[in-house]
Amino acid sequence: NKLTLAAFACTLGILAAAMPAHAAVNKRQARQEARIDQGVNSGSLNRREAARLNRNQRNIARYEAKSRADGGGLSTRERANLRRMQNNSSRRIYRQKHDAQTRR
Repeated sequence: NKLTLAAFACTLGILAAAMPAHAAVNKRQARQEARIDQGVNSGSLNRREAARLNRNQRNIARYEAKSRADGGGLSTRERANLRRMQNNSSRRIYRQKHDAQTRR
């Protein structure tokens, strides 16, 4: 039983490592957009906050598309820049959802 569990965990780790970088970036973008939508629906984000956060998400997507346009995929530096941009965006989403402003 423990051997089966260990084999499963190892397989899962290999599959996660094999996921293409663009899939991970796009999946995170989708999760962050869903967080913004959830904030609007719950009232924790007002229209102005949501518009600003959505604009930031579009800028990240534009940077990703521009970086991939050369046909070589993402370089290590571009991947690091995307990760930093997404981390900053995630932090902004959290802060805006948890501030005192709400939908009127």
